[in-house]
Formats: sequence, structure tokens, C-alpha cells
Amino acid sequence: MKLYNTLTRKIEEFTPINPPNVTLYVCGPTVYDFTHIGHMRTYTNNDVLRRSLAYRGYKVNHVMNITDVGHLSGDDDSGEDKMEKGAKKYGKTVWDVAKFYTEFFFKTTDALNILRPNTVCKATEHIEEMVQLINRLMKNGFVYETKEALYFDVTKFKNYGKLSGQKLKEKIQAVRAEVNVDKGKKHPADFALWFKRVGRFADHTMHWPSPWGEGFPGWHIECSAMSMKYLDETIDIHSGGIDHVPVHHENEIAQSEGATGKQFVKYWFHNNFLTVDGQKMSKSLGNFYTLDDIEKNKINPLSLRLLFLQSHYRQPLNFTWQSARASQEAFNKLREIALNLKPQKKLVSLKSSKALSYQKQFEDVISNDLQTAQAVATMWDMIKSDITNDEKYFLLIDFDKVFGLNLDNVTEEKIDANIIILAERRLEARRKRDFDASDRLRIKIEKAGFKIEDKGETYSIKKI
Repeated sequence: MKLYNTLTRKIEEFTPINPPNVTLYVCGPTVYDFTHIGHMRTYTNNDVLRRSLAYRGYKVNHVMNITDVGHLSGDDDSGEDKMEKGAKKYGKTVWDVAKFYTEFFFKTTDALNILRPNTVCKATEHIEEMVQLINRLMKNGFVYETKEALYFDVTKFKNYGKLSGQKLKEKIQAVRAEVNVDKGKKHPADFALWFKRVGRFADHTMHWPSPWGEGFPGWHIECSAMSMKYLDETIDIHSGGIDHVPVHHENEIAQSEGATGKQFVKYWFHNNFLTVDGQKMSKSLGNFYTLDDIEKNKINPLSLRLLFLQSHYRQPLNFTWQSARASQEAFNKLREIALNLKPQKKLVSLKSSKALSYQKQFEDVISNDLQTAQAVATMWDMIKSDITNDEKYFLLIDFDKVFGLNLDNVTEEKIDANIIILAERRLEARRKRDFDASDRLRIKIEKAGFKIEDKGETYSIKKI
């Protein structure tokens, strides 16, 4: 198994610390707003990584955090807590906001058949572990205190910037007049470990006692504290979006290694961005799409997963409704193929050399830094081949252990009686050569979420 390691900037042979066990920590969502399709792509890719490791025989212990406090709107410790911001925006308590958007996140990941982590840990439930970690850093001389906060002194950590390749002198402090930056901060890149409930945070809703007074944790400390609690001081893989590289993950390394003196993560796995119609996704542009938008447009979330599989996780992907609909058609075709191939009795193993070669080809491309687009191409080639239908079904379900398209649970969909009535009326119109009426009925059927295909004097109906 080979993976690209952001830390070394090269594809490396994956060797876990304690094979066949793999420790995987995934940066979870900050639950102050809706999960969008950019998040969907990131967590689908993380899921493919986990499934691929399992496919290769590894036992993955997958931990993910839920950030429900401490993530400020500015990466330089400026702005307000995103949870407080979300509470004001929607007129709810921070606790209600966290609960609602956590549930929406998992509703979204479940719809995409993304496996739930072995452990989901909330920042607000691990304050004690964070305080303990800050104390370790204080004893090791990495922390200084101001009137507003406790900061990690990055100048005291050797090789700060090794993940991003960015040097300390390139870290520039924001100079916008409206940005409130602690005057006691020594270096622009120093980051908060603990905010005191004073000054700009005097009215902060979420706060806990600590040796430094009432307050709340900074964003970065939670991941180090929780990954150490549930996994170990050194873990195999840490994943997240590439936007986390220059600040969040850089700071995780500094505070973790500053506390333990050990390497924090062996392999860093980062996903690239998703754009929409060639632009950055934003609510102001009207291209901020969630699971609800996907379903309103009659797109099965699993067809969106198939769309994500057709690009490499380290490459940017541009989403369009046209590409989503094309993926929907491909997914429907795949489901139909799976249904038609499904045997009465499943094969236990492959026998023909050609079928075995397809399995080997699939394993090779997945093991080469998750080349999912090539894996999907291998699947279609296999389906078109002359191996037996039983072998095709065996391989389809075998490949789906990685793809996660739920193809082994495909069943014939029941068509609503009203749709059948419309289809019969359309068939009668065609027999009478009333093509205008036929087209109107076809459009009505499609708007209801079904596609009708003519087959001589009959037809077939499929869900779009």
C-alpha cells in the first residue's frame, strides 16, 4: 500500500506502527453551519482511505472529533467563536446549534454511506484532557501567558513549518483595523491554547474552570488531546483538507511533539478542494449546496459519491449539476447491472485467470495512492468483459468494499401506481400518434423523478 505523505511530499510505502492495526485520526466538522458538498467530498475520500486499508487486510481504529467550541473565525486567533456566531445567526443557544448541525453532518455522511468512526469525540467533553496537555507544554517551556490567553511560543519549537514548508518569517500578522489581536502576543504565528473569559470573550457562553481562570480551549489543542487519548502519542495517519495544512495541522504537530518529544503523525493525508461551476463555493454566489439541495434535484447521494470516486483525492474537482446528473445515470446503470447479475447463490471465490487479473488490477490501482478513477475504469472494463456473470457479480461486490456504493443491497424499486397510470396514458397517446400529448406526459413523469424508456410496443420505468 502506497500513500502520498504531505510531510515528506512524496508517495511512500505505508508501514503502520503496529501492523495489522492502523490508527487513523480524521479532523471532524465545526458544527456551526450546514455540511456542504465540499465536506461531502472530503469525508468520502477519508472513507475510501479507511475502506482501502481494510480491503488490504488492515484493522483500522478510526477516531474523529466534533469541534463544538474554540474555533475562531480567524486563523490568527482573531474574530469570534464560530459556535457563538452560528448561535447569533440562527437565534439558538450554542448547545442547540451544536446538536442540530452534528445531527445534520451525520445525516449527510450516512446518506453517502460513509462509515461512522469507531470513536466520535466532542471538544466540549474533553476539557480536562486539554488542560492536562497544556500543563505538559508549560512544564516543557513552550507556553506563555497574557491577560487574554495562554499561547504556544512557536519560536521555541524546532522546525515549526515543516508540514507546510512555510518559514516563520513568512507568517504575517493580520493588520485589518477591525481584527482584535492580543497585544501581548509575541509572534504572529503563536497560537492560543486557552482563552480566558475576559476582554473580548467576557460574555463567551461556553466556559470551564482551569488553573488560569474561567475560559475555553483554543481550536488546535482539542485534536492533539483527543487523538492521544483514544489512539496514542504517535499515530499512523491524520487526515483533513489541504486548507488545514498551513495553520491547524502545523500547530497540532508543534503542540503534540512539544508535549511528548515524539513524532506526532507518520503519514499526513490531505484532500484537495471542490469548486462549483469553476468558482469557490459561497452562500453569496448561491452555489452553497447541501444534502437537501442534492435530494431536491433528484440526485441520489450515492451517485454523488460515484462522482467523487472519478477524480483523485489530491486533485481539485469542479462540481456541476450536469456532471451530477451524468453520474446519476451511471449509478442507475450500475444498480441495474448489479440487480441483473445477482445470482441465486453467491460465488465463494474466483477461478478464471481473467477474473483474477481484474481483481489484481483493482488492488494495484487502489494500493497506488488510491487511484479511484482508474479503479472505476477497471470496474467498467470488467463488466464489459466475457467472464461469467457470476464472476462479474463477485468482483462488483468485491470492488464495492472500497467504493461503498451499497451495490449488494440493490432491490427492484416499486413504481408508484400514479406513475404507471401516466405511463399507460402516454403509451395510448403514442399508439394514436399524438406525440404532443406523449411528450407532455413524459415530462410529467420525469418531474416526478422517473425516466421512461420505450421498447417497441411497451416501455420500462426507472427511478432517476
